[in-house]
Amino acid sequence: MDAVRVALLREVLAGTGWPQEARRFAGALRGSVVPAGGNLLLVGTERYEPWHLAAHLVDEAAWSGLPELAPTLVRHRVRPGEPPHLSVGLGRLWAARRGHTLLVVAPERPGEGLLERVCDARRAGATVLSLDGGDPDLGSLAHEVLSAPADTAELDLDTVQHLVSAAAGENTPPARRGRGRFRDRLARLADRLAAPPPSPW
Repeated sequence: MDAVRVALLREVLAGTGWPQEARRFAGALRGSVVPAGGNLLLVGTERYEPWHLAAHLVDEAAWSGLPELAPTLVRHRVRPGEPPHLSVGLGRLWAARRGHTLLVVAPERPGEGLLERVCDARRAGATVLSLDGGDPDLGSLAHEVLSAPADTAELDLDTVQHLVSAAAGENTPPARRGRGRFRDRLARLADRLAAPPPSPW
């Protein structure tokens, strides 16, 4: 979904609270990832793989100059011969610790195995965020939750993900005060203009 469509969607949803909730959640996501990047883990359920959100976050990371927003997509099943960015299995969650952010996308109730891994990651110090369909067990493990229950929410979880990914890249980190402020902004702009477009998924 491009910026124009996101703007139109926000206009249609004005007054519902969804744009503000998406920005709140996106702010928590931005605040939890570390500038070095590579520590954002994105995982879905056995039946739902959030590859679309992963692609949007990669795009937002490139366009906003915030490489830390580019996630590692963690998959329940990895087939032989798949490219490296699609070859990270659930075992990666065992290594999650302080400094890592685990973003769980779960339209339906996650399996016990995934909940156990999320719980272990939280105990090890990882920050857990959840975009879900309202599962109370997952919600109790997450530091930040944005729920779109299928039976009561005005939006489906796919649309909520579009709002969150668009909001995640909107605010760049504040520039340092003092003499370097203008030069910092100019350097970030030059980097964004010179960067190659993100690779398609």
